[in-house]
Amino acid sequence: MKVAIAGAGAVGRSIARELLRSGHDVMLLERQLDHIDRESVPRAIWVHADACELQLLEDAGLQDYEVVIAATGDDKANLVHSLLAKTEFGVRRVVARVNDPRNEWLFDESWGVDVAVSTPRLLASLVEEAVSVGDLVRLMTLRQGQANLVELTLPPDTTLAGKPVRSLRLPRDSALVTILRGGRVIVPQPDDPLEGDDELLFVASTEAEEELRSVLASIGTAEPTTPALGLTPSQDAEY
Repeated sequence: MKVAIAGAGAVGRSIARELLRSGHDVMLLERQLDHIDRESVPRAIWVHADACELQLLEDAGLQDYEVVIAATGDDKANLVHSLLAKTEFGVRRVVARVNDPRNEWLFDESWGVDVAVSTPRLLASLVEEAVSVGDLVRLMTLRQGQANLVELTLPPDTTLAGKPVRSLRLPRDSALVTILRGGRVIVPQPDDPLEGDDELLFVASTEAEEELRSVLASIGTAEPTTPALGLTPSQDAEY
């Protein structure tokens, strides 16, 4: 892919290196001349330009890029750049960095943002994921807030140990996508057994997340008094 990154600070340069290692073409846009360090990412295209100036973006050929990443340290600049990329240049995918979590509500499709990445929220989620057992933790928001990637670590003595994946009676619009077990990544099949300490990764719509949280909250050490995870047997399992 051709990826344009607005902001060539430490974050922007790090993203550029990762993308270049994966074989993508990268352009770095930087407003401050003294922040341009071509030697730090020599394979990238460096452009001295304000990411919020329409004419400068046209001169840089932003319309030729498939993905734009607004990675400056200024939320206002990231929002304006995202909006210009989506509305003026028709960029297919816009990812924006959220510096202040209080501004996160602004980073949606109305500002041209497809994916908002809040570093403070992500770090908090990773901390929760590392220490929480038996609690549903949101790791990432997907598809402009329409769905979330959430994680649950089963207790070592979970009542689900030895039971097949199909015994999970999940709400509609939710799916178990991966089981992390030790160093293995398991694509779950209906007959695969669950084990204590498994990390379960789900994708769920925003509406289904709370119901999924309630269902999974019933996991404990005692045998449940209702089938599967507390839902009626008539409900279909979804994977």
